[in-house]
Parts: sequence; structure tokens; C-alpha cells
Amino acid sequence: MGAVKIFTKRQCPKCSATKEVGNHLRMGGVRVIDYDLGTIEGLAEAAFYGVMATPTIIVEDENDNELAAWRGTVPTPQEVDEMLRANGFFSS
Repeated sequence: MGAVKIFTKRQCPKCSATKEVGNHLRMGGVRVIDYDLGTIEGLAEAAFYGVMATPTIIVEDENDNELAAWRGTVPTPQEVDEMLRANGFFSS
């Protein structure tokens, strides 16, 4: 199974809603990795993934291939669930 990577920063007005999406996914058994752009590790990962806006959610498969991304927007939990089901992250 792949992972969902969430990039946020403290001053971002939409980031708390994105963190809620991450919590929803965790409750469904999805591996979620959070990156805070206020840290060196977070900035390094953001640079690697070309993250230019917060919040950003990137979904990767088990081979680190990007399957979907939301950059600067917050998807609904249902949108993310749909995409994850379509890519075999969990059953319908």
C-alpha cells in the first residue's frame, strides 16, 4: 500500500481542514505522513515534491508514483476516499 502525504504550515487558513482529511484517512487505515513546512524536514520534502502551495495532499502508490494531488485546495474526505478505492488502498 502507498501513502498519503500532507504538507501544511501553521499560518495556512485551509490547513486545519486538510489535517481533518488526514485524520479521516488514518481512521480508515490509510498510511498518512504529515509534513510541516515550518521545519527543515518539511521544507526538504516539499522541495522534492515541488510543493508550491499549502495545503497540498499527494497520494502515492507503493512504488512512490504519484496517483493524485490536490495543491492549494482541500478535497472532501469523500473525494479522497473515492480516489483511494479506485487505486486499491481499501475496499469499497
